[in-house]
Amino acid sequence: MRDLPQPTLPFSLIGTPSRRARLLSPALLTKAPALPAPVVARAAPIPALAPSAASAQPLQAIWARSADEIEEAQRLRWQVFAGEMGARLNNLPGTPAGLDRDLFDAHCEHLLVRDVEGDVIGTYRVMTPAAARRVGGWYSDTEFDLTRLRHLMPRMAELGRSCVHADHRQGGVIMTLWGALAGFMVRNGLDTMIGCASISMRDGGHVAASVWEQVRRTHLAPIEHQVMPRLPLPVEDLDSGLSVEIPPLIKGYLRCGAKVVGPPAWDPDFNTADLPIMMRLRDLPARYRRHFLGGGID
Repeated sequence: MRDLPQPTLPFSLIGTPSRRARLLSPALLTKAPALPAPVVARAAPIPALAPSAASAQPLQAIWARSADEIEEAQRLRWQVFAGEMGARLNNLPGTPAGLDRDLFDAHCEHLLVRDVEGDVIGTYRVMTPAAARRVGGWYSDTEFDLTRLRHLMPRMAELGRSCVHADHRQGGVIMTLWGALAGFMVRNGLDTMIGCASISMRDGGHVAASVWEQVRRTHLAPIEHQVMPRLPLPVEDLDSGLSVEIPPLIKGYLRCGAKVVGPPAWDPDFNTADLPIMMRLRDLPARYRRHFLGGGID
């Protein structure tokens, strides 16, 4: 594989990016990110809305309303991203040990899922248009040129830092998170979600290139919604013809009507390839609309 390329596009909204400390993300979600184990890692597998052992357990989705609750999310993120994935976290100065914290955290909403014992076992970070204005731009803009999405930004939310505790990745947690996210979108008059879905590059990137080759044929957004990576994954130098399964979280996003909006970026800090994903509520299939929204949406 050739050396890591240098950025070729200017940052359109943020002058100095802060590297991911991973989102996708699911989207979309995601450093879904898009995500879990051999081929990804920032969230759990997604069931086809079927009951599971995890979903049978009482789970509570809440929005963080205190610094302590945000730290609970940051601690889980550190456990998954640094502890499991070995990511190099570029934390803000003064961040306590064992937390994942960057400059975007103070401006975002933090969604948590607690288990029956009250422990945080899943989280998403959500940036609203108002938050993006406060911080000076979107996190995704540090990885992709979002120019073609600017007309969507007034009603767009960015999902990131998605992760689920290793003991709770049977699907119930992520479905609980998605249900709470759908309600948040409707209540706040938002209709579009973007995020990065991450694929491990432990194999050198061949799996990621092969996943991209699959999804670009079937789920690539039209040109007017496509974005360009600032540090592109050099897919032309990789074997993109491997017979690989699309990671569960990415598959879950696509099942919900999401589109891949461009080729993958290379995230050297997480050693992942990040696929940019966009989902619009109006594209939710009917069964997911009923499940997450209790009906339809215009």
